[in-house]
Amino acid sequence: MELTLTLILLLGLIVFVTQTLEGITGFGSTVLALPFAVMIMGSLDEAVPIGVAHTWLLAVYVIIVSWKHIVWKEFLFIALYVAVGLPFGMFLFKNLNHLYLKAILSLFMIGVGIYGIQMTRRNRRKVQASTEPVKKNILMRFVLFLGGIIHGAFGTGGPFVVIYAAQALKDKTLFRVSICLLWLCMNTVLMIWWLFEGKWTPNVCYATSITLPFLLIGIFIGDYLHRRVSEYAFRLLVFALLLGTGCVILYDVADKLFAVYL
Repeated sequence: MELTLTLILLLGLIVFVTQTLEGITGFGSTVLALPFAVMIMGSLDEAVPIGVAHTWLLAVYVIIVSWKHIVWKEFLFIALYVAVGLPFGMFLFKNLNHLYLKAILSLFMIGVGIYGIQMTRRNRRKVQASTEPVKKNILMRFVLFLGGIIHGAFGTGGPFVVIYAAQALKDKTLFRVSICLLWLCMNTVLMIWWLFEGKWTPNVCYATSITLPFLLIGIFIGDYLHRRVSEYAFRLLVFALLLGTGCVILYDVADKLFAVYL
């Protein structure tokens, strides 16, 4: 699809809003922007690389300014299971039923988001002081593995990773920089893979580069807000973003299903 000035501004606005949110929390930009980016770019193959490239750049910035806060033990644990799932998503992407998979994903995210908001509000006084380690049971490991599969397929495995990271990394800065390091590693693999697959078309490269000013503004505003938001508000925002992302995906799935069956 030819990018007119109007479409570029709309895409830039989407990049600005979603990257500002990611600058605050460390996740969510790609999956939130995806339905709108697809409408502008015309296809999933062109929309996903743009979001992944922008998230990669934001991750570089966060890591540079918060390197000393990375929790290496938790990062390596998360990265191990996500990395195992990543190639499955990359190779199975063409054989997956995207709509039904995304529907299940969205319902799961909505449920976790609602539950997380309720528990955060109920335990407001304990949010700051909580030091209880997360249980690294089979379920949590499987959730991270699923995050790798979804990230390999759609570049948006963040919601699954957040389910674990929100429990394991209690401090907002530790949470953000540790998962940003994960996105840097995973997205580097995806971007190199897409280079061989020919997904970096002139149109994708143009759209990615022309929206960089919107990305930069979003990064700096998001970082500014991250430093000023309280731990309680940060935790609420993480789960609210998870809930909102699930609703956006579910709406996109429902819209496509209605177009097919009605």
